[in-house]
Amino acid sequence: MTRGKFITLEGGEGVGKSTNLIFLREVFEQRKIPVTVAREPGGTQMAEQLRHLLLDTGKEAIGKKTELLLMFAARAQHIKHVIEPALAKGQWVLCDRFTDSTYAYQGGGRNMKTANIEWLERFVQGNLKPDLTILLDAPVETGMKRARKRIFTDRFESEQISFFERVREAYLFLAEANPDRIKVIRADRPLSDVQDAIIEALIPLFA
Repeated sequence: MTRGKFITLEGGEGVGKSTNLIFLREVFEQRKIPVTVAREPGGTQMAEQLRHLLLDTGKEAIGKKTELLLMFAARAQHIKHVIEPALAKGQWVLCDRFTDSTYAYQGGGRNMKTANIEWLERFVQGNLKPDLTILLDAPVETGMKRARKRIFTDRFESEQISFFERVREAYLFLAEANPDRIKVIRADRPLSDVQDAIIEALIPLFA
């Protein structure tokens, strides 16, 4: 059986990931491609519990190392119980965030050492990497205006603008270093233009 394709959707706050995740799912379904839609952190019962801990704005502060380890603990569960089984069955996996988010948020935003993230990536993922990563990019102020219209703000969304500037810078650095895998799509333009660009990025996978 042919192994499925692994596609991730990345970007800072308010860039339209949720909207375009729905769009991508519809594209695959229209093409009769079996697809599993997932999110990180999360995807399994245990990983969703870890997600709650990571996003909760509770009284106990989460240290940077704790945050990083919880991210990869949730990812390990997700890979073992959702991502790898689906790919092995020939399904395509569409994931809202993956390890690029860790490099951007914990590496860039939290100023954590890239070497530590790389070690955990190898330990948890082995050779698993996305076949394609769609990076939705917009100026931080544009994205945050959209994000702060939401009713609830999680622990990450409550960070300062400077945090998200570092996140965006880290994402763009990753894209520059991995041009074959990461396709940057400007998200500060009409939705139809964004989605046309997403389709263009997907075309090589449909061949």
